[in-house]
Amino acid sequence: MTVLSLSLWIAAAVCLQLALWLSISFWRHWQEYRQLRWHTRDQTLPPSPAQPMATPGSSAAWNGYRSFRVERKEFEDGLQSVCSFYLVPEDGKPLPPFLPGQFLTFQLPRDNSNPIVRCYSLSDAPHADHYRVSIKRVPAPPDSSLPPGLGSSYFHDQVAVGSKLQVRAPSGHFHIDQGHAPVVLIGGGIGITPMLSMLYWLLAQQPQREVWLFYGVRNSQELVMAPQLRQLAAQHPQFHLQLCFSNPLPGDQPGRDFQHQGRVDIQLLRLLLPLKPFHYYICGPGPMMQSMVAALEDWGVSDSQIHYEAFGPASIKRRGVAQPETAAAESVATGEAILINFARSGKQLAWQASAGSLLDFAEANGIVVDSGCRAGGCGSCQTTIRSGEVTYRQTPDFDPEPGNCLLCVCTPKTSLTLEA
Repeated sequence: MTVLSLSLWIAAAVCLQLALWLSISFWRHWQEYRQLRWHTRDQTLPPSPAQPMATPGSSAAWNGYRSFRVERKEFEDGLQSVCSFYLVPEDGKPLPPFLPGQFLTFQLPRDNSNPIVRCYSLSDAPHADHYRVSIKRVPAPPDSSLPPGLGSSYFHDQVAVGSKLQVRAPSGHFHIDQGHAPVVLIGGGIGITPMLSMLYWLLAQQPQREVWLFYGVRNSQELVMAPQLRQLAAQHPQFHLQLCFSNPLPGDQPGRDFQHQGRVDIQLLRLLLPLKPFHYYICGPGPMMQSMVAALEDWGVSDSQIHYEAFGPASIKRRGVAQPETAAAESVATGEAILINFARSGKQLAWQASAGSLLDFAEANGIVVDSGCRAGGCGSCQTTIRSGEVTYRQTPDFDPEPGNCLLCVCTPKTSLTLEA
């Protein structure tokens, strides 16, 4: 036997051993995945009474607005553009628990004008004595005549320690579940705030549950609560922190300040995540949300395992889900007119499929409607439907009363008569 043939036999034996090892490893991972998937599907354990967390579907803790006092405020990033406000109730009564990921609705006064209504995510786990929101100052867009964000400017410039605020009870359908499936939290920019609420609750109440946090910002100056996150990652072996910088500063060092250069994307998730039935919770700017949800669907993640909250009135298009504008568009295409009768204003107008939400349509035609968040969260634009039906572009976080709709996130399904 020549040296060459012997070398070939040795190489073939090594390749065979490697193939067997890979096959056995894949089989073991596949079995673990199947066991965990069925365990997650079948397990319906009720939440522990000791958990400081509300139950999904529970009614609001109080009706209307409640007075809170700002006990403390702290900047959370290097640019001092994100500030946390710690709120305690004026009446001194214990606070009911909420679902981590939910938000608070604020009514902010304005001189000689209607109050500003804004919604901000809670950024901490439930506590009986205080709430925390972390709010980013929204500057005026560059090369634009638009003003800076009214709500965030009010908080940063006018709300001080001791200030009193009118607050509605926590609400929102975007929140962590109380199961045991592994979790991937994905936050872009200030979208990290509901992720923080979920993370703090998970590590306090379910420390054995596997959690990955992918947090994307431009550089270290934009990181929110970086020291706390790094400390939590050091203390909890089941928590995997992945910081992604899209535009690092010259002094930002990979491995020390961040783990990955670039944006959070599906390639990064596929590279790092083990083969397990993760539930994905995502919050960030609209383009990030749209691309990430679509990529997860392409990856084969089921609809029930993808949970998200987009900023503002953005609507995420889902594969296989009919778009709500379809009914109106079909009616227009077939020549069937959709008429919107604004009863109080005395106007009857023909609906166009390109008109946007009913709130946009009303305002474009000179009809004044109270509004706040314009994203289905605050309920300010709730309007009675006298006749007809509407369809929602996205599931609203505020649950309208029977016979009412939220004009900011709905379009007509049929001709309508509205109390507006």
